[in-house]
Amino acid sequence: MSAANSTPTVPGDDRLAELKAKSRETFFSKLPIVKQLKIAVGWQKGMLITGLVLCAFFLLVAIFAPLIAPYGFSQIKDASGKAFDTQAAPSAEHIWGTTVGGFDVFSRTVWGARTAVIAIIIAVLCSIFIGVILGLVSGYFGGWIDRVLVVIADAIYSFPSLLLAILMAIMISGGQSSLWGGILASGLSITVVYIPQYFRTIRAEVVRMKESAFIESARVIGAPTWRILTKHLLKNSTRTLPVILTLNSSEAILTLAGLGFLGFGIEPTAAAEWGYDLNRSVSDVTAGIWWTAVFPGVAIVLIVLGITLVGESLNDLADPRLRARKSAGEVIGSIEDTSVDPSTQKSAAEVVLPGEQTSDAKASKGEES
Repeated sequence: MSAANSTPTVPGDDRLAELKAKSRETFFSKLPIVKQLKIAVGWQKGMLITGLVLCAFFLLVAIFAPLIAPYGFSQIKDASGKAFDTQAAPSAEHIWGTTVGGFDVFSRTVWGARTAVIAIIIAVLCSIFIGVILGLVSGYFGGWIDRVLVVIADAIYSFPSLLLAILMAIMISGGQSSLWGGILASGLSITVVYIPQYFRTIRAEVVRMKESAFIESARVIGAPTWRILTKHLLKNSTRTLPVILTLNSSEAILTLAGLGFLGFGIEPTAAAEWGYDLNRSVSDVTAGIWWTAVFPGVAIVLIVLGITLVGESLNDLADPRLRARKSAGEVIGSIEDTSVDPSTQKSAAEVVLPGEQTSDAKASKGEES
């Protein structure tokens, strides 16, 4: 190889030879949660991992509920036909005890996870689908369409979600819902109330980007409006949707539990629901029977906590100012490490602040005087 083609190097510096080309990112590494895990540090990463573990736990419980639960959600008799004891304390047969209706608390809690996950999926999918489409149309076209949609979104957002859920439950099934009736009531109420959040988020991003150079270039080359909306604007305006999605999911859980607690939720023979179990255990708590209320209540708290931790972590990671917090010492160290010649770096004892003099300088100054 000729000297002209050789790579110039600094004598004694092997850093250039150790450089390696970065491998191409895989599809898995580009997924939202995986990407956030790679850039998260400190408390942010701890919160995100904790939230993901809790969410994954309840998701697995919901999927494998028939295998985990020893009894059905409405079963009150064993295989021999003997009825379960009511309000029985935790034992080998019923590890979390039984309710006043004779239901197994552990089985009802496990089956309730499936009901909660189904309610989240329905509410989130409907809200995203409708809100994103309306936001794209309103932000891109503007004019009277934008004004009408903004007024409707503001009006809908003023309705309390729980009150709207109660009205939906009464309209759908007269207040006593089947499995899909109760889930549909909570899902529709959450969908209607949280559509404005997705609408506002997407609309604001579209209004900001529709006059950008790449959008103008797409118009010049004759790209159809639908392609501009879906390929360019939609792809670049969904950065903050995961944060809103987590808030929507936790609200869906609380709304479904609130419906059940108030008596407008799912019937116990149709599906297991934590809010209904809490409603039936209110009188048990005053009598010292704690197990009928503790376990469904802890399940609600943990699943909402897991979703909230994921949402808070994603919110911090979406803001570049909150991604990594370094102390002053770490910042100074990183600046010192950029020195070209390590021999020129000074230790902390050798650094002289403005207005100060070293002992050698003071001594030489005294000899001159």
